[in-house]
Amino acid sequence: MTQALRPDRLRTFVGRIASLVDAAAPEAQLLDAGAAALRELIAHDDWLPDAFAQPDPERYQQFLLHADSAQRFSVVSFVWGPGQATPVHDHTVWGLIGVLRGAEIAQAYRVAPDGALQEHGAAKRLDTGDVDAVSPGIGDIHRVSNAFGDRTSISIHVYGANIGAVSRSVYPAGGGRKRFISGYSNDVLPNIWNVSKESSIS
Repeated sequence: MTQALRPDRLRTFVGRIASLVDAAAPEAQLLDAGAAALRELIAHDDWLPDAFAQPDPERYQQFLLHADSAQRFSVVSFVWGPGQATPVHDHTVWGLIGVLRGAEIAQAYRVAPDGALQEHGAAKRLDTGDVDAVSPGIGDIHRVSNAFGDRTSISIHVYGANIGAVSRSVYPAGGGRKRFISGYSNDVLPNIWNVSKESSIS
């Protein structure tokens, strides 16, 4: 991909999510309306800057694209190198995941009454343009992997917190859980606010 030409698309998406959060919409309504906004965003692949779309050979990348000033929500690009996957993990907040490029496989899990981790349903494939949701209320534990072993996939996530600063858990194969804070792969953010450079956008 070439350098992004339409930062206004991300700016519009951020505004729509902010409006939902400002309105204190019930979670079901927020996820429904937020999913519609995310589908519109990922229907176009001309807005994500190249710097936030680069895979790493060692592990998947988590690039912060926007964080609400009160940390009420954040927007992140996940960049998956060939065959890369997360450990089984939770989020503790609502989240939406939309595939911009490639495809992902998501396997949901649940903790059984005896504390054992169990697969919950069949693995779900998300192709380009597909959107999925997570939250403690509807299912919050999963493992995600790149569906491809020979190419990069990219998904856009929006979470109900500054997700890189949230204390969450991974669930090791041997049982139990381990706390972690993910952080982010980048130290700078895309500038979606410099509208003076967008006079030629139609």
